[in-house]
Amino acid sequence: MAQLLTANPDLVVFNGYADQYRYASIRVHAGQRIRLWLLDSGPNKPSAFHVVGAQFDTVFKEGSYQLQPGNPTDGAAQELDLQPGEGGFVELTLPRPGTYTITTHRLADAQRGAMGSLIAEP
Repeated sequence: MAQLLTANPDLVVFNGYADQYRYASIRVHAGQRIRLWLLDSGPNKPSAFHVVGAQFDTVFKEGSYQLQPGNPTDGAAQELDLQPGEGGFVELTLPRPGTYTITTHRLADAQRGAMGSLIAEP
């Protein structure tokens, strides 16, 4: 309870497990369109999801599109920011084979377990 009240967690996780995607990377194919669903389940800190070396061409947050492919006024995004309790998804295509780090731009939280990788295979 003390850690909850001071907003000082031991772990910050993706899908319930700290560092799981560091040790069991998500494998995809280069050039394949990917959709990643995200939820900041809280309880009290925001998140800023990011894939290093990639851009999101679709961003859907809290029931509305922030970016959509084919919209001439939209560009691309580097991250999806979520407050506690908010959710959405991003879509992207990893352009070439390689390892792409997934993380939160709250870097202290990344070190607490909210970091991993996507491996784009040929």
